[in-house]
Amino acid sequence: MQLILLSKPDFFIEEHQILTLLFEEGLEVLHLKKPNSEPVYSERLLTLIPEKFHKNIVVHQNFYLKEEYGLKGIHLSKDETNIPKVFTGSLSCTCRTLDDVSRRKGACSYVVLPDVERFSIDSLEKAAEENLIDRKVMAAGNITVDTINKLKNFGFGGVVVSDDIWNRFDLHSVQDYKELITHFRALRKATE
Repeated sequence: MQLILLSKPDFFIEEHQILTLLFEEGLEVLHLKKPNSEPVYSERLLTLIPEKFHKNIVVHQNFYLKEEYGLKGIHLSKDETNIPKVFTGSLSCTCRTLDDVSRRKGACSYVVLPDVERFSIDSLEKAAEENLIDRKVMAAGNITVDTINKLKNFGFGGVVVSDDIWNRFDLHSVQDYKELITHFRALRKATE
């Protein structure tokens, strides 16, 4: 099962240090999503992350960054359907419903099903039986070590983690990143 990390929506001073440590700990994919921010801030963050990890980063906007920094790919939101004309690399998208997954999964490297907790166990079991949920579908929404173990049973290809990691870091009081790194290791172990 793949472990994907979604960035915090806002930039913060230690961000590049934490992301570099997580990549060194085995983070496979980072989704860089910074809504309502100027592209120059994303560019600055990318210049601070070692270049060898750029191939593990997917951008949610400012798609030109993919080529400029040699990133892994781009992610389309639920409303975006226009793929850049000249594009190579990983293409992912957000699908709000299982019908969206069915329609869009074939054109993407993988799709993200957010708020997976709102789906009933019966609907997820049925989707798994129909091979709608498979290695190309990533579950997102309140993902924890416990939910990863439950989601494995449905055949998801991976999970997108956000708050469960970032809530372990307090910008104003944490002197190191030990708790965050320890928890990342637990999440990574759960996805094995």
